[in-house]
Amino acid sequence: MAPTIPGFDLRRIRVDEDVELNVAVGGSGAPVVLLHGFPQTHLMWRHVAADLAADHTVICPDLRGYGGSDKPREDGPDTYAKRTMARDTVRLARALGHERFALAGHDRGALVAFRAGLDHPDAVTHLACLDVLPTLDMWEALRGTTAAVGFHLYLMAQPPGLPETLIGASPDAFFAHFLDLWANDPAALPAHVRAAYLAACREAVPSIVADYRASAGIDV
Repeated sequence: MAPTIPGFDLRRIRVDEDVELNVAVGGSGAPVVLLHGFPQTHLMWRHVAADLAADHTVICPDLRGYGGSDKPREDGPDTYAKRTMARDTVRLARALGHERFALAGHDRGALVAFRAGLDHPDAVTHLACLDVLPTLDMWEALRGTTAAVGFHLYLMAQPPGLPETLIGASPDAFFAHFLDLWANDPAALPAHVRAAYLAACREAVPSIVADYRASAGIDV
């Protein structure tokens, strides 16, 4: 059984014609939405969410294309555009009864949060973006040997077919590379959570690639 956030309910909420999001909801009080990064799911917020739930309604979705959320086919550049994913976030909150909410995002989730703050300023009361640069600044910063660290950004920006084939040949090795490299404290990534992340990514190679491809295209 996949790990869960203790005390939270897992729900599926429709946010688009062909997209339902998998979302963990818990607590009571002012709403706060937490958006995860790569290569993770809503489980990355398991400790923070549990603390916030003492006096907030905490909403932790899997982004479209990740985890237990739907993974629509990349029919065009808009499918995984951050503008589309920001709209998902606002629709999710509204479906749960919240017209206004605080928003925090990490990594990929922060890019969605940036866009939500720009596109939906009346909906976002507070905004926190962690461990990521805005898209244009990120591409500007990746120069020389610095770009080697972000090789995955260039790989997944390639046209459809090549990155999906290369990553799909050994998805666990690809995604585990980042999980293990970025875990400064291995104890912070228990084996069962690591396994859950890998299982989720294994089923989401095309949609994860599409998310990154958008960051080198329509999001710019």
